[in-house]
Amino acid sequence: MSALLTVKDLRVQFPTRTGVVDAVRGVSFTLGRERLGIVGESGSGKSQTGRAIMGLTPPHATITADTLNFDGMDLLDISAKERRNLRGNRIAMILQDPKYSLNPVMSIGRQIVETLRTHEKVSKAEARKRAIDMLAAVQIRDPERVFNLYPHEVSGGMGQRAMIAMMLITGPELLIADEPTSALDVTVQLDVLRILDDLVRDRGMGLIFISHDLRLVSSFCDRVIVMYAGRVVEEIAATDLQNAKHPYTRGLMNCMPQISNDRHPLPVLDRKPEWAL
Repeated sequence: MSALLTVKDLRVQFPTRTGVVDAVRGVSFTLGRERLGIVGESGSGKSQTGRAIMGLTPPHATITADTLNFDGMDLLDISAKERRNLRGNRIAMILQDPKYSLNPVMSIGRQIVETLRTHEKVSKAEARKRAIDMLAAVQIRDPERVFNLYPHEVSGGMGQRAMIAMMLITGPELLIADEPTSALDVTVQLDVLRILDDLVRDRGMGLIFISHDLRLVSSFCDRVIVMYAGRVVEEIAATDLQNAKHPYTRGLMNCMPQISNDRHPLPVLDRKPEWAL
């Protein structure tokens, strides 16, 4: 399987009043047309990794890498115009919470149409039809009605599906999903994951699924990258997570509740200073 995305020694630094913060420290991985999970606690650098790939890192940050290559293109060397043409077109990102990601003063349909017409020369009528078809594709009932609604008029699950529709309307080859189910209840989570799973299989996309939920990632992804303190501490097939070797990964697994085992209190992760080196 050829690599769609190659990341080698990616580093993201932020200057602060007290010195430079290394948010991402030497992250390396490849991605084919598969589902790759990136898991870690808050502050581990997983979201900053995704934003660096998208080109959404704040201007004051410093990004370096030996290789940051998407389908033969050096993402650190292309112009700002080329990056804008790429972003939202061939590479798309689903953000964490639709309440903060959708524009509150624009209807859902208008936002999807705007995304499509930014990257493709289509008429308003054709854009509207494709937007409604995409809303139906992400399992929204009565998509013509939802097309005219505003974000505050829909539920969290429907808002997240609208976000997915907006990111998929141009047919991207790489989709980065940053905690796409964290604000949703369990049944809606399963619906969203089923949609993403069908799209990866049917469209042959590459998917980076960023999450703090190790159990969710292990059941949904093909491979899992575990991050701690800005770097990758383990990369393993999702089916082999029970055989993880790094103590941080094993600690995360051990902290999860188990129906068959009544443990009070739950174990606390015993962090080692050398993990952050």
